[in-house]
Amino acid sequence: MDKTILTLTKGWRFHLGECSEAWFKGYDDSAWRKVMVPHDWSVEGPFSKDWSSGTGYLQGGIGWYRIRFSLPEEYRGKSVRVIFDGIYKNSQVWCNSYYFGNRPFGYTEISYDITHAVNFGETENVIAVKVTHTDLADSRWFTGSGIYRKVTLVVEEPVHPALHGVQFSAENITRESADVKVVHEVVNTTAKEQNVKIRTALVQRVTKKVAAELTGTVTVAAGKTAKVELTGTVQNPSLWSLEEPVLYVMESVYETEDGECIADVENVGIRKIFFDPDKGFFLNDVSTIFKGVCVHHDAGVLGAAVTPEVWQRRLELLKEMGCNAIRCSHNPHMPELYDLCDTMGFMMMDEAFDEWEQAKNKWSTGHNVYPPKHEGYFEAFPVWHEEDLRTMVRRDRNHASIIFWSIGNEIDYPNDPYCHPMFQTMTGNNDHNKPAAEREYNPNKPNMERLAVLAKELADIVREEDSTRAVTLAAAFPELSTHLGFVDALDVIGYNYKEQFYLEDHKRFPDRAFVGTENGGHPLAWQAVTDNDFVCGQFLWVGFDFLGEAHGWPIYCSQAGYLKTNGVPKDRYFMIAERWGGTAVKTELSEDAAVDVDIKLWQGSDILNLQSFDKASIADGYMYQFEITLKDAEGLPTRDDHLFRVQVLGAGRLMGIDTGNVSDLTPFSADYRKTLEGKAVIYVKRTGKGDIKLNLNCIEEQKSMLKGRDFSALIDR
Repeated sequence: MDKTILTLTKGWRFHLGECSEAWFKGYDDSAWRKVMVPHDWSVEGPFSKDWSSGTGYLQGGIGWYRIRFSLPEEYRGKSVRVIFDGIYKNSQVWCNSYYFGNRPFGYTEISYDITHAVNFGETENVIAVKVTHTDLADSRWFTGSGIYRKVTLVVEEPVHPALHGVQFSAENITRESADVKVVHEVVNTTAKEQNVKIRTALVQRVTKKVAAELTGTVTVAAGKTAKVELTGTVQNPSLWSLEEPVLYVMESVYETEDGECIADVENVGIRKIFFDPDKGFFLNDVSTIFKGVCVHHDAGVLGAAVTPEVWQRRLELLKEMGCNAIRCSHNPHMPELYDLCDTMGFMMMDEAFDEWEQAKNKWSTGHNVYPPKHEGYFEAFPVWHEEDLRTMVRRDRNHASIIFWSIGNEIDYPNDPYCHPMFQTMTGNNDHNKPAAEREYNPNKPNMERLAVLAKELADIVREEDSTRAVTLAAAFPELSTHLGFVDALDVIGYNYKEQFYLEDHKRFPDRAFVGTENGGHPLAWQAVTDNDFVCGQFLWVGFDFLGEAHGWPIYCSQAGYLKTNGVPKDRYFMIAERWGGTAVKTELSEDAAVDVDIKLWQGSDILNLQSFDKASIADGYMYQFEITLKDAEGLPTRDDHLFRVQVLGAGRLMGIDTGNVSDLTPFSADYRKTLEGKAVIYVKRTGKGDIKLNLNCIEEQKSMLKGRDFSALIDR
């Protein structure tokens, strides 16, 4: 049987609050609410000052999920694994009353082999998940709560690749040929030794032309794992680039005495990457500058439960700005984002952690408003950091878009909490409200020399899993940390807002290139890139406004984005588009009264599965994005604002109305909201087969030409 992937989207039941018996298969969950996964319960409730400003004044708590499903009899004897792309956080998982484990980190992939616990045929199965997110001041930005990424069941033969155990790489790359290598980590769960024949084919994704076939054999002892390396050459390879992001489908077939099956299928790319310490970054021997943005994982009113089509629309907007690179701030993101960057031609910095073994300041009553709280991942880091880091690298290492790995963000932020006697007073880039005592060296705080030891350990872990890419991090206080060995284990040195040290520090580290891992939009920050060839580029803070890191009630959102949470560009977006050679053109807004409403449905094709919009959008859970623009009497977009109520009829559900207004405390779950500068985006999720109708009605009390008028759009399916 070929490897089969089943996505568990519908059929979940959810309960907010503790329910100590819900792990039990026989528990009656019929009174629980039905939800679709991905699901984020944080954005379903109201805003409250009682919760943390750092995470957007939104709720956490304890939540339970349960799903019932059946597996056909033909799957008996196969291996069955459940994979959660992301659960925030402190998850615990049961299947048919068997406990499989916990995972504190909320951003890592979580998987369990549930073969021994599942039933086949008419006997149903129950997966139960407990999520504990009671420490709301555990982050400096919005995290979300719940099973906020997709869940899949993987069914495969007893002899199969380990999870993410097929690793692709290429070297000696020219336009004429490329040497390719595929390493298979083969698992044998049977009770006898297995001789496995392996065939891996590389097929050009669009043309379907076979580029190479690699073969090999491996003997795997009963209950053991073995590795085998397959090598070959691709003639005249189609190289992955920003302009032509060509991908190959890598399909692997395993043959044992019981027959053969397709054991693994994934997309890979062939490209040559190189960091020159004096001349910067080269992609396929072409000097290339990172014109990047940092992104957090939420999408405004959707919270953390983001779907691929939402990110696709966002990436299209960034490409129009001239952006060619994404930094995953400050944690692994949903796997589909990496797939999209592979397909659309974005380079990526994949980032693991925002804190290591010591807590950073977490703001609960406003950004940089003292006193802070100290909750977060540091509590799990000593035990879990190696597994979490390996999980990220193994999951993502076949993506052509990933250029380098970042092992941490601003771990060396001064006095937060690390310090050193070299600096009696230390001020960071975000310290305007920091009390004087908090800026002073304190020997009772952790010594920053410790960071060099941890950085080397993390860099070594990354290289054990993938030696083909550079390792970096985002340093916040290099004027101290680089003198203490913090960057010694890196391949590329990354600085946040420290352009003034590039020239001096390149002399100190002549064998390393530099990159602006986080930068402001000031022209001087860009000039530091264009004036210094050894600086590979910059990542602007930040692509989109994001929930959390809020500056005080009633603002619940960071306003640092070049686009609003709903994807509407700001003035600075067009400034960067001009600087980076983007294609975006600003549309001036009218000041006249609104007399009409334009409803535009974003209809991007499903580029991940090579499907048209019409075919892709009939899937359960598809997120429709309606762009709402108010028009004046001349038909021009106007900044005149009005309050609307939204109704969704048929096979859809209203998921939120996003105007980008970061201080509008209307609950995200409400069916009404006032536009901002004449615009809004309405998200509607498909819940089944059939037509979906969207109705808008202006409900303002004051006199308005729009009052009481209905506007509608129909999705005919």
